[in-house]
Amino acid sequence: MRRWAPLLVLLAAAACSNTPVRIESRALSDQVARSPEQYIVAGIDNDSGAFIARAGSTPRGYDSIAAYGPSHTARQMMSAVEAEYGLREVSAWPIEPLHMHCAVLELPKGADRTALLATLAHDQRIKLAQPLQSFATRTGAYNDPYVDLQRGFQQMDVADAHPWSLGDGVKVAIIDTGADINHPDLLGNIVAAANFVDDDTLKFQHDRHGTEMAGVIAAVANNRQGIVGIAPRAHLMLFKACWQVEPDADAARCNSFTLARALVAAFDAHAQIVNLSIAGPADPLLNQLIHEGLRRGVLFVGATGEFMHQPGVIEVASADGPESGSALYAPGTEILTLLPGGHYDFASGDSIATAQVSGVLALLLAKNAALSAADAYRLLRDTSLRTEGTGAATALIDACAAVVSLMGQGSCSQRAASLQKVAVQTARPAALR
Repeated sequence: MRRWAPLLVLLAAAACSNTPVRIESRALSDQVARSPEQYIVAGIDNDSGAFIARAGSTPRGYDSIAAYGPSHTARQMMSAVEAEYGLREVSAWPIEPLHMHCAVLELPKGADRTALLATLAHDQRIKLAQPLQSFATRTGAYNDPYVDLQRGFQQMDVADAHPWSLGDGVKVAIIDTGADINHPDLLGNIVAAANFVDDDTLKFQHDRHGTEMAGVIAAVANNRQGIVGIAPRAHLMLFKACWQVEPDADAARCNSFTLARALVAAFDAHAQIVNLSIAGPADPLLNQLIHEGLRRGVLFVGATGEFMHQPGVIEVASADGPESGSALYAPGTEILTLLPGGHYDFASGDSIATAQVSGVLALLLAKNAALSAADAYRLLRDTSLRTEGTGAATALIDACAAVVSLMGQGSCSQRAASLQKVAVQTARPAALR
């Protein structure tokens, strides 16, 4: 069987930060990205096993003597499954939170993937068998010179929330494309970066979509540069699980395997918030990982859609789009944010709306780190504001109202006097009631 060793590349520490950014990769081939229908993901029970850590052997770095690895039994069983069904391993990875050894397997030529998965579902050795599925990004008193152009910042009353909270130290994992780790409006706020797509560090830093998400969440305030992030003192962790479809474009693709690896990296790094500005089908492996993250107290924020529509996940939609079930709403049209190379531009879509809600959650967690997903959802929903006469879809997240409500003290600007507080009248997931 073919085994891929992770590649660890250390980049220079960003200015104003003592933490080096680490790029770690166990990449799949370009063929997997081009033809995902030829591959499946399979998992086998993996009993406790450890191997001695070596340079680049784990995204945790060098902070432990031993790391979780596949057991001898699990490796033998996976080999037997491959031989029996004519499968070829492309990459494999032990998933510690699920006690599972997982592999991406290439189908034999001419095989019917649906029929093979049905057969594997009845194989007692197999804990999980599913397609390698594809996901896509969802496109759409400061001295910072562009702050007056930040429409979403103003509509959600972020400035009035900042005297109470700046998101100090809250760990936000952005699972997306790469991002410009050297952007002057992010310096000091990026504490880690891992690449689960390839080993191209230059391309990582030129990815647009992740840079846009990072900018609205945590662009540095009062640095005489560009814009202000919603949580300008949050700590960002950039986990690249998606690759751009074309250079200089927002559209990007991900798959079950790269997203799963990024989710576990976020758990290992003790992320408090995971931002998933992507869309795609329901996915058994990713659903299990999200369930495990919720059990650990991680808040998941995702663009509304089938993938994110599960109990405990905070779904977000652009306020300018159609009403979407129990989703919360944030501005999503022409939102000013960062671009690679130290640039700025406007972005639109559910993706950018999702990132803005992640920023507001960071403001809340800085005041109460024990806030649950259900309580966070209720708080944001019940403090949403809309102008008289408008529909539920324009009931926007209000950062100041949410922070003040959580604290039980303080006040926001007089802007709120002309707005009507509403609870969004939509069906609520049972787990969030």
